[in-house]
Amino acid sequence: MKAVILAGGFGKRLRPLTDQMPKPMIEVLNSPIIEWQIKWLASNSIKEFVICVGYMKENIINHIGSGSRLGVRVGYAVEEEPLGTGGALKNAEGLLSGQKEFFMVNGDILTNLDPKMLRDGGGVHSLALVPLRSPYGVVEVDKDAKVIGFVEKPRIKDRWINAGVYHFTSDIFSYLPDNGNIEVTALPALAKEGKLGATRYGEVFWRSIDSHKDIEEAAKEMQAANIT
Repeated sequence: MKAVILAGGFGKRLRPLTDQMPKPMIEVLNSPIIEWQIKWLASNSIKEFVICVGYMKENIINHIGSGSRLGVRVGYAVEEEPLGTGGALKNAEGLLSGQKEFFMVNGDILTNLDPKMLRDGGGVHSLALVPLRSPYGVVEVDKDAKVIGFVEKPRIKDRWINAGVYHFTSDIFSYLPDNGNIEVTALPALAKEGKLGATRYGEVFWRSIDSHKDIEEAAKEMQAANIT
């Protein structure tokens, strides 16, 4: 089975780093995000990849190449103009010909979740969910309003967010826009028709790299989780 990595965005919130390189090439613990992603998926028996590239595409193509250095095979779907997450996947349809099912991953996340569990998520199409992480530290108080402790940015385990990891069948292409984001086009349409399932991952490492602070925090968390 193939995996698609969406790696064509601008990463504006990570400037000035992304003035010099595309977001998936930002290094965490001395390796680019996209290389971490390929190694993670390869460790889950996924050996064929389609990388959707656009902004500063040469950086990614020159670094990853054919994928042979990482023990995988890689093809590239090139965006001549920004297409959004939905349009980018639709642009890759030709490279997924003959694939009845495939995985898709946003190019700015780091995780160790098991993608194969998504195939048992209860839907023809499914997405991974992880607990919402509070952006703030939480103060714990007792019934008398006395402070009994502090928890730094805890996971809020009764609220779930899209982890940016998906399992789709080839039917997804009939829902995709030529230009637009899958989160506001195809996914709501699938949900409305009852064709979208989800798998909750409560105790996995997951981090989205959206800011400079995320890079440092992700490195510390990966070391703590012994992800190498």
